[in-house]
Amino acid sequence: MNQTDHAQQIQALAKRLDRLLETARRLAAENQALKLQYGQLAGERTQLQGKNELARHRVETMIGRLNELERGDE
Repeated sequence: MNQTDHAQQIQALAKRLDRLLETARRLAAENQALKLQYGQLAGERTQLQGKNELARHRVETMIGRLNELERGDE
């Protein structure tokens, strides 16, 4: 191998390293965005679970009242 071959190999490795570094940066940014999105979705899920529990309690209360009204009419 001569110096030209070595220089070409080094250049090819440098280009490959640059692509790998860019891929790593892109994946890190994507990972950060996904973590943020996950946090937001987890918060939304918690809120929806609370709303669901409140609605369930209200429905159960209404059913109880209806049952009491039915018993009162008998």
